[in-house]
Amino acid sequence: MPKITFIGAGSTVFAKDLLGDILSFPELSESTISLHDIDEDRLYTSEIVAQKVAQALGAHPTIEATTDRRVALDGADYAICMVQVGGYEPATAIDFEVPKKYGLRQTIGDTLGVGGIMRGLRTIPVLLEVCRDMEELCPDVTFLNYANPMAILCCAISRASNIKTVGLCHSVFLTAEDLARTIGVPIEEVNYVCAGINHMAFYLRFERKTADGAEDLYPRIRQVVEEGRVPSWNRVRYEMLSRLGYFVTESSEHFAEYVPWFIKRDRTDLIERLNIPLDEYPRRCEAQIAAWEALREVLEDPETTLAVERTHEYGSYIIHSLETGVPRVVYGNVPNCGLIDNLPQDCIVEVPCLVDKNGVQPTRVGALPPHLAALMRTNINVQALTVEAALTRRRETIYHAAMLDPHTGAELDLDQIYSLVDDLIEAHGDWLPTYR
Repeated sequence: MPKITFIGAGSTVFAKDLLGDILSFPELSESTISLHDIDEDRLYTSEIVAQKVAQALGAHPTIEATTDRRVALDGADYAICMVQVGGYEPATAIDFEVPKKYGLRQTIGDTLGVGGIMRGLRTIPVLLEVCRDMEELCPDVTFLNYANPMAILCCAISRASNIKTVGLCHSVFLTAEDLARTIGVPIEEVNYVCAGINHMAFYLRFERKTADGAEDLYPRIRQVVEEGRVPSWNRVRYEMLSRLGYFVTESSEHFAEYVPWFIKRDRTDLIERLNIPLDEYPRRCEAQIAAWEALREVLEDPETTLAVERTHEYGSYIIHSLETGVPRVVYGNVPNCGLIDNLPQDCIVEVPCLVDKNGVQPTRVGALPPHLAALMRTNINVQALTVEAALTRRRETIYHAAMLDPHTGAELDLDQIYSLVDDLIEAHGDWLPTYR
């Protein structure tokens, strides 16, 4: 049975879901589960939850919990990463509050924008330390990264380490399920092909299997706009469908801050018409923190039994397919080694991947529609410069990343951008290495 290590296991609810997925497979039910976190209290809760998940499923894993990362990784076959370096306080709060002083507002701030840049800069050094440990202690490990900013982190690992890594996100399958519900077609009957970069991939085909072949479902999706049935929380994505002809994977609140067109300080009409939730991520974090103690008490209660339901997260399917050879297709974030012709060959792309005993095998997509590739390159520029800054420790490259960020550049002049970057670096203190 494999050893599966959870890095950042204090993300208790997500760890619970992934554990339930993994242990529900008979072939994985006696795995060694090693839980690691630097927060002893959250780690304690996660260990209790892991035992309860195993009990609920009738599984018999070996469960260990440790604050020593090297112990957790020693001999691991799989490592699952779900870290948030710096947490909500102080790191995420800094990412939002400092830019606000310049009039720069964000929604989520974990993928692009100055929030995504800073999150990447403080997370890359930690993940590269993890990779150094894995190169020594478990060089054949498969590293499944769920942490954001996904493309930035996976790009840094691909440049600085030889550890087998795939980035995993739930936006592709969750959006497909939502689209299927919206147009009234069972998801089981839908076939789709999606490609691009994380949080900015597009459904190139979205169709229904029929006896005669396939029915293109895009006319039904466009009909949602024509009939005025666009959900209030999803207006940005349907606006982009109308402009680009394809539907994007990540949510409207995310997408709104990846482009220069929607969040503008002097255009409250846009914010209101498109229902863009500024400061959404801090609100979510504060709500989760407020609910945590009550939830923790329930999870740790010896009388509490857990209901375990399988999720659609890719992690357990990848592990099961690698262990058993059962073939599956998942969407993974991997280096663009000849997969998408009109995106840079060293960027991280999100494409369908076949998984079996031979490993995670990305599918060649070819060329994307040129306007979609052009849009993605505006984000890839920022990703590449952020990684370059992290690896070279050059402050000037952070300025360049922020200058080329679509939303930041649309709102601030060059002097403001330089000053904002300086303020963010100073506010981060020891959460960042020294930049020269």
